[in-house]
Amino acid sequence: MFLSLFYITFVPIYIKYLKEKMLFPDYIFETSWEVCNKVGGIYTVLSTRAKTLQDKIKDRIIFLGPDCWQEKPSPYFKEDKKLFAAWQQKAASEGLSIKVGRWEIPGEPIAILVDFQLFFAHKDEFYGKLWEYYRVDSLHAYGDYDESAMFAYAAALVVESFYRFYLSEKDKVVFHANEWQTGFSALVLQHRLPQIATIFTTHATGIGRSIAGNNKPLYEYLWAYNGDQMASELNMESKHSIEKQAAHHVDCFTTVSDITATECKELLDKPVDLVLPNGFENDFVPKGATFTKKRKAARKRLLDVANALTGDGIQDDVLIVSTSGRYEFRNKGIDVFIESMNRLRFDENLKKQVVAFIEVPGWVAGPRQDLIERLDSGKQFDTSLEKPVLTHWLHNMDHDNVLNMLSSLGMNNAKGDKVKVIFIPCYLTGDDGIMNMSYYDLVLGNDLCVYPSYYEPWGYTPLEAVAFKVPCITTDLAGFGLWANTERGKYSEIEDGVKVLHRTDYNYSEVADGIKDTIAQYSSFTKVEVNKCRSNAEKLSRKALWSEFIKYYEQAYDIALKKAAARNNR
Repeated sequence: MFLSLFYITFVPIYIKYLKEKMLFPDYIFETSWEVCNKVGGIYTVLSTRAKTLQDKIKDRIIFLGPDCWQEKPSPYFKEDKKLFAAWQQKAASEGLSIKVGRWEIPGEPIAILVDFQLFFAHKDEFYGKLWEYYRVDSLHAYGDYDESAMFAYAAALVVESFYRFYLSEKDKVVFHANEWQTGFSALVLQHRLPQIATIFTTHATGIGRSIAGNNKPLYEYLWAYNGDQMASELNMESKHSIEKQAAHHVDCFTTVSDITATECKELLDKPVDLVLPNGFENDFVPKGATFTKKRKAARKRLLDVANALTGDGIQDDVLIVSTSGRYEFRNKGIDVFIESMNRLRFDENLKKQVVAFIEVPGWVAGPRQDLIERLDSGKQFDTSLEKPVLTHWLHNMDHDNVLNMLSSLGMNNAKGDKVKVIFIPCYLTGDDGIMNMSYYDLVLGNDLCVYPSYYEPWGYTPLEAVAFKVPCITTDLAGFGLWANTERGKYSEIEDGVKVLHRTDYNYSEVADGIKDTIAQYSSFTKVEVNKCRSNAEKLSRKALWSEFIKYYEQAYDIALKKAAARNNR
């Protein structure tokens, strides 16, 4: 009785006290190479989270990205020369070349595009100071390292200029750097403005991705790998060095999933302070009659392309299946997806025909003119095109991994094949010449999506799929898959909206069979079972909205601000 009274009386008071004591920034500066620059998944992370932060601290969340367009207009950014006009003049007098405006995404947050070209003249001096202050090794730099470093250095100086013009030590300020490309910024600001609290998020460790991409077993031997040694072996010393030193020196070091947190501890020798799972906003998902109309249009386009390629008269009652993402053949599980489709061809339990699409951008030469002519004609054809597995020609036809694997397995979309596989090797932006629909307008046409990743710190593609009521298959080596299991309290099944397969370094064949068996199982579902499965998928997606996940960022801000305060009070 006493304990019950204690919990009823004092626990709510204590929780309220903790909430009151949490610090929240007055200003947040966040930078990434993908701010106003749509090249990967981090763009989705930041652009969908922006509205939630904008609602909390209107126009005091400021994003910084690279000015990749120079004199050309950016498709994601609208300049406003009146915004912070006095400071813009001051910044120009300090040798900073910037554009201030709005990121054209929900919430329309303030964004600053930074021209970093002038800073290449100071590259060697900058690298020398990084070594002197933080032991960042830039001697082995190559590729995009210099460009990233110069942008990050310039972005840090822009934040410093803004801070000194408008803010003071009375303001609680957080600077959030994403990925190794902007880790430089956090270190520069920590040295020049120690009163600013710093957060560094690695969305995937460079060494972990490289180990996996080089066909080395990552997980069974993770405990035995030395990150510095592997960086040397894989020619990753400089990128690994900035990532590691940023992780060790910032006020709050974070990553996006528990599986990557383990990776950080082993390969960067630094446990994360917090895991920040990737949420999203579902306001781009159509509702009601609009959803039905768009789904019908997506299925029609996908099947029109399949029929024009194969000449096989595929009807609408087929199962449409797809995989998508970056062209990382092993890491994203493209290889095991193809193998599972090959095995599905001969599975007697498959009750429907399957058309499977591989939607990963390759080295595209251009859309196929013969395919365009067939599509434009509106006719039905009973013969296939010369290469009926491909929608766009590639520059490297003889060396493409997808085409070579399909060929080696004899998967050529012959008439009568129960499973057809079609490779769409381009970015689905709506103007590719064949599909001419955006990814989001096509994904809802699927019956199932498959993402059997070997290396996937989070996994936006399965999250996006379930938001569009498309059940999916993924693995427990993906952060999203682990999260789905956590939500279920056990391994999630396809009836729950997401089938999570156990994957290891060595069970490729078992995963291929798991995909095959799940699709065969789904092909026998009744309409009621399918609708329940689709509903469960959408319900799960709502648990990953930013309104649910922003609390983790609030904790990160609190950790960083308190550590910065302690540092400055010493």
